[in-house]
Amino acid sequence: MKLWNAVRHFRTITKHKQMVMENCFKVGLYKQGLLHDLSKYSWEEFRIGVKYYQGDRSPNAAEKEEKGYSVAWLHHKGRNKHHFEYWIDVSLNKEEGLVGNKMPVNYVAEMLCDRIAACEVYRGKNYTSAAPMEYYEFTKKYITIHPETRALLEKLLTILKDGGEESAYAYIRKLLKKGSY
Repeated sequence: MKLWNAVRHFRTITKHKQMVMENCFKVGLYKQGLLHDLSKYSWEEFRIGVKYYQGDRSPNAAEKEEKGYSVAWLHHKGRNKHHFEYWIDVSLNKEEGLVGNKMPVNYVAEMLCDRIAACEVYRGKNYTSAAPMEYYEFTKKYITIHPETRALLEKLLTILKDGGEESAYAYIRKLLKKGSY
């Protein structure tokens, strides 16, 4: 069973990585597309993915349900700048505690590409361009993210939902050319 889970998990993360790479290429993020999520193949993340593999959601969620935290997720978010959690730090004004720092536009773009691919992998034929927004809506009330990054992410998800992937990618390409948001 573990060997079969290893094969299935490898296929799932490789399919996801390939889809994100293709999405990143569409907006001109070639290096980020190639390097996306390589940490998922590390022993720290891969072994947990095999242990908690389910096929229809992230194994990290199952690990978190069992332990109260996910070692794989902590490892992953600390090495992948396309996750807003990577950008959380203690504020310069220490009384504010932990805050989200503004993400560079290229990582916000990769984050959108990642969210699209994750929804496509886990929803399969039930995927629609509204799925990434639906997932975000489910989680947005408790995430720590910089207000400008949140606004951009919400704008991109809305463009995706209303106009489809090509509209969202066209908007991202303009932002990347400008270099900011």
